[in-house]
Amino acid sequence: MLCTLGYAQSAKEFYNAGNEKFDIRKYQEAIELYSKAIAKDKNYAIAYYNRGLAKNNLKDATGAVADFTKTIEIDPEFVAAYNNRGLLKKSLSDYEGAMKDYTTAIEKDSLFAAVYLNRGSLKVLMEQKEEACADFRKALELGNQKAFESIAKFCE
Repeated sequence: MLCTLGYAQSAKEFYNAGNEKFDIRKYQEAIELYSKAIAKDKNYAIAYYNRGLAKNNLKDATGAVADFTKTIEIDPEFVAAYNNRGLLKKSLSDYEGAMKDYTTAIEKDSLFAAVYLNRGSLKVLMEQKEEACADFRKALELGNQKAFESIAKFCE
């Protein structure tokens, strides 16, 4: 569904058009469409989230963090937003903020394997090897096969 300007469009229509642009890696166009969806519905959490993903793909970490933060404000149970914001905070050397986001994500969804892997990687940077290995093992237990590499590298 491509957007035409001949009629008033709903937030969902702009959002869906943004997804189409995102899927073909036209991230700037996706951001513009998600922004239009948000203008129509200020509480459209998934539109903020996907706009954050698009901004991240354009290396706008600060903008992506802001969108993930807004996603969480609207929907405090949006676990993937905590995980992705944690990844970005880690990349911005905000280790304390990243740790808080990962831990919150785990508290909200204890079966989200990738968060354990991400938190374990952060703990390695923070020289908390034993705690990191516990997170890697939990990620593996939950089915994240990437954790095997981290266990082999840091825990044995």
